[in-house]
Amino acid sequence: MKATVVAAAAAILAGGASASRAHGHRHAHALFEKRGEAADEVCTPGCSTIYSTITGEITLLPPAPTSTSVAPEPTTTGPITVPTPIPQTCPTPGTYTFPATTIVVTETTTVCGGTPTEVPSGTHTLGGVTTVVETATTVVCPVATTETQDGVVTSVIKTTTFVCPSAGTYTIAPITTVVPTATTVVVPVVETYCPGTYTAPAVVTTVTETNVVVYCPFTSENPEPTLPPAPTSTPEEPKPEPPVETETPTPSPSPSPSPIPGPGLGSSGKLWAMTYTPFAETADGGCKSAEQVMEDVGKIATAGFTTLRVYSTDCDTLPNVGAAARAHGLRLIVGLFVGQVGCDNGNPSINEQIEALKEWKEWDLVDLCVVGNEALFNGFCSVSELTSLIGRTKSELAKVGYNGPFTTTDVVSAWTDNDVSSICEAIDVVATNAHAYFNSATDPSDAGKFVAGQLSIVEKVCGKPGYVMETGWPSAGKCNGIACAGEAEQRAAIESIERELGNKVVFFSFRDDAWKQPGDCNCEQHWGCASVWGL
Repeated sequence: MKATVVAAAAAILAGGASASRAHGHRHAHALFEKRGEAADEVCTPGCSTIYSTITGEITLLPPAPTSTSVAPEPTTTGPITVPTPIPQTCPTPGTYTFPATTIVVTETTTVCGGTPTEVPSGTHTLGGVTTVVETATTVVCPVATTETQDGVVTSVIKTTTFVCPSAGTYTIAPITTVVPTATTVVVPVVETYCPGTYTAPAVVTTVTETNVVVYCPFTSENPEPTLPPAPTSTPEEPKPEPPVETETPTPSPSPSPSPIPGPGLGSSGKLWAMTYTPFAETADGGCKSAEQVMEDVGKIATAGFTTLRVYSTDCDTLPNVGAAARAHGLRLIVGLFVGQVGCDNGNPSINEQIEALKEWKEWDLVDLCVVGNEALFNGFCSVSELTSLIGRTKSELAKVGYNGPFTTTDVVSAWTDNDVSSICEAIDVVATNAHAYFNSATDPSDAGKFVAGQLSIVEKVCGKPGYVMETGWPSAGKCNGIACAGEAEQRAAIESIERELGNKVVFFSFRDDAWKQPGDCNCEQHWGCASVWGL
């Protein structure tokens, strides 16, 4: 049975179809509609795990519902007491409507929830709590696990004391499962809900397969996130003899901790970054002069942005944008763009960009290096090729002094539909491009919730902090369902995104791009959003 996650009023094509668009000229971007969840693969370090059970009622995972109706009507089972994703079964292909559901939580509640994850055949290690320590440390935290009694599997929350012998990244109490064929498993997770009102919006979605289970997550009307309790840790001291009932995971080497991103990554204010390409706003899209770039960057700085994201090194991007950023006190996200099939040394564009970065090397301005923009989604790189390219770029730039964080950015489906464990190991933070306009069930006023949902999914894939490298809304073009393009709609969408998570997103883009093809949406030339901030 196939499982699909539908978040924040998003209509998902369960058969795997994706809506896409292409930004032409030197760079190609593709967007999406399909979304899902995936759990990250983990490594169990050589530490002792001591379990002590929290007393209280065991919380059962919500069972997958069944339906006997002939017409395509979704079904749900069981009472809903906390805002966990609602599982609903679509027995036959067709269009389904899921009504809105609202739950009010009156006090902080911690429960054992379940995350649906589709896995291929084989042995999988899933779930657990991932933590990074800088020295020998004992970590105490709640974890979700399963117990089997009389053949019935239930999920429970336990407190675990986890002894980490040295610095490294550790996953505490993961669960190992063996599946003979590709299937959807529900991974128990600790979920804490703060007091407030939670809503699963009404959703209309079309499915193309039989027996598709759709999960409809809730969104909170509270401004504060609802996170599980943070692990507590204490410096390592001489350890007493453990109790008789202990579990010792199979030892394996402890990976080295990833570099910690500098203070410039993200923003403490309302705004973080804007994408910027030094191409003229004309039909031929020539290169802007250094003076024009300086003027543009000055305007972006006055709006309160702290950072610029550039995609590549052409059009004298590094010297001109770098000089303007320095003059106006802005930071940079630099990039290596893959615009055609081939991620190896045989791609001359990649070699030229790496050499340009090495020659420029003004690393005091740089907060992040993005290797590839939707390279997986567009089929320009395989997972192994992109992993290798990230490693090569790290090595080359380290030779000339850059030791900051690296990432790659892609649409959610590229992260969830591939085994990206090697990429997760190669990057320091995870990143996605999320454009709510290409989801036909998202109103502009809900764009922020949509983008936040996309980011949450991607963060779970690698278990690392995440950022949105592209998000925005077109000021002109066709309607895509209830997602209509227009100046008022663009303003509403961008204000929604800024309220929800403006300090973790890069807005796309500064000005309209007359040199692009209009595309099927007739919108590709109209993503410039500077006017929203009066620029």
